[in-house]
Amino acid sequence: MPPSTSSATMSDKPDMAEIEKFDKSKWKKTEMEWKNPLPSKEMIDQEEQAGEL
Repeated sequence: MPPSTSSATMSDKPDMAEIEKFDKSKWKKTEMEWKNPLPSKEMIDQEEQAGEL
């Protein structure tokens, strides 16, 4: 069975014309916020001391 032909084809290489006309000024500025930060050394020490009781 032959592969179907379509106007949009996948390639191993990106279309450089599309990359060159990409406008970064349309990007939105995003602020990251850590929702699950790692515990500090002090927090770990407190938990270890609480577990010893």
